[in-house]
Amino acid sequence: MQDFSGKLAVITGGGTGIGRALTKQLASEGCSVAMCDISQADMDESCAFAMDGAPQGVRVTGFLADVAMEAQLEAFRDDTLERHETDHIHLLFNNAGIGGGGSMINTPRDVWERTFGVCWYGVYYSARAFLPALMRSDEGHMINVSSVNGFWASLGPETSHTAYSAAKFAVKGFTEALVNDFRNNAPHLNASVVMPGHIGTNIALNTMREFGDLSESDIPAGDPDHEGDAQSRGEAFRDNGLDPEEAAKIILQGVRDERWRILVGMDAVALDKAVREAPEDAYEQEFMDTRVVPILPTLMSVTD
Repeated sequence: MQDFSGKLAVITGGGTGIGRALTKQLASEGCSVAMCDISQADMDESCAFAMDGAPQGVRVTGFLADVAMEAQLEAFRDDTLERHETDHIHLLFNNAGIGGGGSMINTPRDVWERTFGVCWYGVYYSARAFLPALMRSDEGHMINVSSVNGFWASLGPETSHTAYSAAKFAVKGFTEALVNDFRNNAPHLNASVVMPGHIGTNIALNTMREFGDLSESDIPAGDPDHEGDAQSRGEAFRDNGLDPEEAAKIILQGVRDERWRILVGMDAVALDKAVREAPEDAYEQEFMDTRVVPILPTLMSVTD
């Protein structure tokens, strides 16, 4: 799919970060977009931002939905097809995510399962809801956003990071399995897994908005020397990562190139190489000190 003009893309988590950047870039290329988000205010801003300067005929719509709730994603699907007056879509970006749920031992179960629900079931429920419409297109592409924490389940050996990492590993494995599933049963479809490094988004701040003080241990520093409370760490994380606009460009080029595996950011590329070279050592302090810290300007963390 070299040309997005005249296509229809669905994006979950379109209100901020990578989702907002994808919406803007797709709309600028003549692609209509249906997005959902949990924040109406964020979504309204994204819609207005995307439509500013978009070619005539492009439509950008928003729908308030919690991706962890299957019925809400099914309602989002119905709204998308009705408002865009179609029975099919061309691109499905399962992008919504949230941090939190770090420990199986110390984190309350409902918090842990909320993180897992958004980051894994949000992808699965969206795929179930929109796959029939994707299959009705002449060509379609499902893009599932995992993370570097989908191949390295860590923020460093002193930090628990289980719910998010488990979900992102599930997203990665699901997408890899879809590669052959689509080839065998829907050869006009492609699947890609996106694994970003540190992208400068609001995910840390959004995690605080969701969980409050319970999320503080999951909020990484925005740079290796930055200290402070969770709010200031979340702001530093947002202000020090790769620009979401650059991340979106990499993702869309990966779609054009029909790559099933899209690493976003030099930190993601370097960490992927390091883990592959020394998988048995990946969770040791020495690995952090000798392989991670030298190649990353910040601690690796989650993306949205």
